[in-house]
Amino acid sequence: MVIGRKRGDRKGKPMASYIPRVAAIHDLSGYGRNSLSVVIPILSTMGCQAVALPTAVLSTHTGGFDGYAFEDLTGFMKKAIDHWMKLDINFHCVYSGFLGSPAQVELVSGFIEMQHKNQPLVIVDPVLADDGRLYATMDMEMVGGMKALIRRADVITPNLTEAALLLGKEYREDIGEETLKEWLVSLADMGPETVVITSAPISGKGKDISVVAYSRSSGHFWRAPCVYIPANYPGAGDVFTSVLTGSLLQGDSLPVALDRGVQFVTQAIRASYGFDYPRRDGVLLEKVLSSLNGPVLLSSYEWLDERDE
Repeated sequence: MVIGRKRGDRKGKPMASYIPRVAAIHDLSGYGRNSLSVVIPILSTMGCQAVALPTAVLSTHTGGFDGYAFEDLTGFMKKAIDHWMKLDINFHCVYSGFLGSPAQVELVSGFIEMQHKNQPLVIVDPVLADDGRLYATMDMEMVGGMKALIRRADVITPNLTEAALLLGKEYREDIGEETLKEWLVSLADMGPETVVITSAPISGKGKDISVVAYSRSSGHFWRAPCVYIPANYPGAGDVFTSVLTGSLLQGDSLPVALDRGVQFVTQAIRASYGFDYPRRDGVLLEKVLSSLNGPVLLSSYEWLDERDE
């Protein structure tokens, strides 16, 4: 099962397929390894052209630092999209992450519609919250905006907190496998073909977590477990979704893409954990980036029972 649409099915002007072109719609932090700072090198290493559409520019990311400088780029986003359309620049993939306002949600939604003739793979990471709490820059209006945006997506990658918010459910750290499956199906019913929930608990496995996924067209559920490592690095979610995106654009199946994403994040955390530096800086991506060009060693993904009919 390959995610996305066949290039031969595209209507309108043919697109060159030798390098997948990705519209990467994320914020840019000057210091810290997250958002565009990891999206661009990962996609480039995986053979994709990352075309950045920054939603905001920050001096640092927002976690662990004493304040930060922030510049909203909503006006620039509109100008950039208009310029791309005048130049007839088309994309194989639209990949969005942090959006700072309902106005930006509308811009991204409109941009996806503009690219409809190319039938791009649309991946939405609905950045809203974590650990049961909304981020400081988010509110329930943004939750509503993300609910509308994921209807246009092929693949969404919420964490467990974001999944609960999108569904209007209570966040629980001890959620069981059957409830996780119900959430996956309910999110897919909102529009996306594929739903991936990160930071999902594994019953009976202590602090170990997993990434779980569901494909609406096949009815299959998948899980890629993550061995617990006692460290929290900002940007790990951006790393995972970027590898997932690159993997899908390389033609990998959903379980293989999950496996590659989980393995790479785990490798990056293990490579970073032994060094004495502030974890707020993010994983030491530079230590492991080249491994994305190595052989793919599949070892972790698990097939879960199909949905009962």
